[in-house]
Amino acid sequence: MKEQKKLYKEAMQVLKETSRTFYIPITFLKNDLKLSVAAAYLAMRAIDEIEDHEELSNDVKFDLLTATSELLKDTFNAEAYEALLAPYADQLPEVSLRLADWLIFCPEGSRKIVQASTSEMAFGMAKWAKANWQVHTREDLDDYTYYVAGLVGTMLSELWAWGADIQTDRDLAIGYGRGLQAVNILRNQHEDLDERGVSFVPDGWTRDDLFAYAEENLAKADLYMKDINKRTVLLFCRLPLALAHKTLKAMQDGREKMTRAEVEQTVEEVQAD
Repeated sequence: MKEQKKLYKEAMQVLKETSRTFYIPITFLKNDLKLSVAAAYLAMRAIDEIEDHEELSNDVKFDLLTATSELLKDTFNAEAYEALLAPYADQLPEVSLRLADWLIFCPEGSRKIVQASTSEMAFGMAKWAKANWQVHTREDLDDYTYYVAGLVGTMLSELWAWGADIQTDRDLAIGYGRGLQAVNILRNQHEDLDERGVSFVPDGWTRDDLFAYAEENLAKADLYMKDINKRTVLLFCRLPLALAHKTLKAMQDGREKMTRAEVEQTVEEVQAD
């Protein structure tokens, strides 16, 4: 019990350090659902840090993510994972190195859901790292955003069904994840191109086309919310979506992002609603 409490404290601290945006809504959730979503976020962040790493080559990323995907398909072998990452242990962050801990932290009843989704995500990330994230068509963009964000939506839907008896539409769940990711792509468009030489914008698309893509998927996210009838889950889903809508509006108005005051106000509005 003492070890579990220590792990809980450490997991929530790493969660807070890696993303305040998701830390806050996760705290809205209760009991095993809170632990499950926290563990899922940490597991997915673990592989995301590998995909986004500035120093690792794409071939190394492909190998690490492919092997991790395979390890997640069965009872997770912590020693094999540690050996896999050992040559890069000094370069990778704590959240990646401690993937085994996040799975232990996850309630046993939801662990298969989290592992399966993270495994599929790692497979997709490996594929796109190998392709150097070169998006040329709408189909490419849909494929990439499915693996890095749509899968978050489908996993959450499985967790809502498991932990709260909430049934949601899979396509709308994918739209929820894609919508949030599309806003991130718009926000980081110039940085991705200048610093990484990567563009997630299909050939021939303008920035307006990317805005339309984001709006299309955020509309699906709005519909996704209509099936959620538990307040804590609704609060969890509502905050990232509200921030995405407002960030999109800020960029359409010519601003780079929301102000800190606007973010804080949005958090207060979501909690008060």
